Amino acid sequence: MERIVARYYIETPYAVEKAATALAGEQSSGTFVMVPGETEELKNRFAARVEHIEPLETVSEPAIPGATSPDGVYRRATVDVSWSVENFGHNLPTLISTLQGNLYEITQFTGLKLMDIHFPESYVNNYRGPRFGINGSRSLTHVAPGRPLLGTIIKPSVGLTPAQTAEIVDTLAQAGIDFVKDDELMASTANSPFEDRVDAVMRVINRHADRTGKKVMYAFNISDELEPMLRKYDYVLQSGGTCAMISLNSIGLAGAKRICDLSELAIHGHRNGWGMLNRHPLLGIEFPAYQKLWRLAGVDQLHVNGIQNKFWESDDSVVRSIASCLDAAPLDKPVLPVVSSGQWGGQAFETYRRTQTTDLLYMAGGGIMAHPGGPAAGVTALQQAWEGAVGGLTMEEAARQYPEFGGSVEKFGKLQIHRA
Repeated sequence: MERIVARYYIETPYAVEKAATALAGEQSSGTFVMVPGETEELKNRFAARVEHIEPLETVSEPAIPGATSPDGVYRRATVDVSWSVENFGHNLPTLISTLQGNLYEITQFTGLKLMDIHFPESYVNNYRGPRFGINGSRSLTHVAPGRPLLGTIIKPSVGLTPAQTAEIVDTLAQAGIDFVKDDELMASTANSPFEDRVDAVMRVINRHADRTGKKVMYAFNISDELEPMLRKYDYVLQSGGTCAMISLNSIGLAGAKRICDLSELAIHGHRNGWGMLNRHPLLGIEFPAYQKLWRLAGVDQLHVNGIQNKFWESDDSVVRSIASCLDAAPLDKPVLPVVSSGQWGGQAFETYRRTQTTDLLYMAGGGIMAHPGGPAAGVTALQQAWEGAVGGLTMEEAARQYPEFGGSVEKFGKLQIHRA
């Protein structure tokens, strides 16, 4: 019988082997005491197994509350645990209940983070994964390989009318933007009802596409309860749209998979709430495991933060996240990494140096909208930055060569230094 293997980073006041055994038991056939019916035959077939333990450092203070160490030492390790696929089949919510679920509450742990998941062949055969991904997103936006898709977020996040939003989109489309999205805070507000916003924006996008042959991809935020979300999806599709955005942690795996299974719009996955799941170094889930779950659900584009971003995440973590999206496994279908969070053209140079890829959706909100020459100049500046980065220029050389990008450096360069 095939098995799924999960890797955890743990901290425990007890022997690591004892804590790992408690994890495997709690998350499969066992409980805190032997019960009738828990036969050896049953355990051999359904119990989780501890496959490997790699001891790491010890510390004198626990990472999070839990059992008190009898000897004042808290032991850290990586632990691989496997489960028979027979336990949950191809059921993503039950898989999550098994791999995460109650184990975060087990008193034997003063730290636990799900680091990665290895899926067997049957998962490759049972999940289609991203319908569009990198190549499909490029095709829909007519962006050839060699540069990233360049995008922005409508700002202010909340408060603009549909007509004001459409006016901004018109300016951005004329400037050559590839992608625009609703902010995750914008759904259907009193002054911007969803259908009115779709109508206004798609009139602009369709008119521009008829004139130029290039259709800007606009990610309308359809996040909602299931039935309204399905109606919003259909409305975007009927209006000629090519993309819908969902807030992954808000609608859950089952909701995301239901939307992705419709297979007619590219699905932009926003991970707002990520810090709640990952910010503590010994609690939650690491991005390699996280993105695999959403890839199985079928998400095409997934946020990864950005180099020198405005949030807490380190550049090293962002680089690892980009690499995990581009890794073919599982399903042999990479996810398009969405680079965002306080980005402007200045970070393009370090992003390209660290990743050596242009298979990105590179998003700049304020970095475009607040350009001293206006949003159109902001789009041009971002295009120039990536042309310079891929062409081997330094940021300083590009600023001298390209006037719009030079304006970005004057406006945002000091902010970047201050944030660093």
